[in-house]
Amino acid sequence: MPDCTVIRDPQASSGHGAWQASLVLGFADDAGTTRLVERRHAGPLRVQKPLYPEGPETCHAIVVHPPGGVVGGDQLELTARAGERARAFLTTPGAAKWYKANGKVSRQRVTLEAAAGAAIEWMPQETIFFDNAHVELDHDVLLAADASYLGCEILCMGRRASGESFTGGRVAQRTRIRRGGKLLWWEQGALTPRAVASPLGLAGRSVSATLIAAGAALPAAVLAELRALSDDPLFGATQMRQLLCVRLLGDDSEAARELMLAAWRIVRPHLLGRPAFEPRSWRT
Repeated sequence: MPDCTVIRDPQASSGHGAWQASLVLGFADDAGTTRLVERRHAGPLRVQKPLYPEGPETCHAIVVHPPGGVVGGDQLELTARAGERARAFLTTPGAAKWYKANGKVSRQRVTLEAAAGAAIEWMPQETIFFDNAHVELDHDVLLAADASYLGCEILCMGRRASGESFTGGRVAQRTRIRRGGKLLWWEQGALTPRAVASPLGLAGRSVSATLIAAGAALPAAVLAELRALSDDPLFGATQMRQLLCVRLLGDDSEAARELMLAAWRIVRPHLLGRPAFEPRSWRT
């Protein structure tokens, strides 16, 4: 973590000036070693240093947001680019917290790009939306025709462990994935208390987890292995040519984390040609 961590009191946030934070990362292949060659930040969003827990081919970056939470009016923007043949793994050191709105909307935009032969992974820890949060999330993935992407998001509506449910607020999401200029995935929607309760929404569940793999089509045996991970009727895996989607609805963020990690361990070797490992930041 940074030397000085700012802890913000969400109850006293109505008078603070909104924080605008941006981070731009660039990764490049250097004779088989992926190096972090660009790192620009403004505001409280940054990466301390590149890490290589699984060898030089894949560069790991832990994206840190020192305030520890996001309030209304804050805007976060992350852009990460993997150059030709580079491999980047992005994660976070802890759960993201989006606090109760103060009359303003908080926003996050993530843009991930992978050039020819490159791979980029987006594996943040859980995202927790406090009751009455008002949030807009944009997620764009731009891949070259032979690049790959593997990403996971776990959304928690309300703080269930504290007895809090999501009784008010709105979380809008837009996700777009393009490969070789072709649109593979386009999803948008808004989670409100009504949508969370609806059988067409989260069916009353408080946790929604999604893992998406974009790249070469995976063997049928991989899909079968994924489906065998759970017999929960609210868990499923679907292969759509160049894209695979694994989803779960539930009420336990820890169980969702373990299931998504299990799915990631199955998919990663086939999609990226890299063995799975244990993300240390997810266990600290």
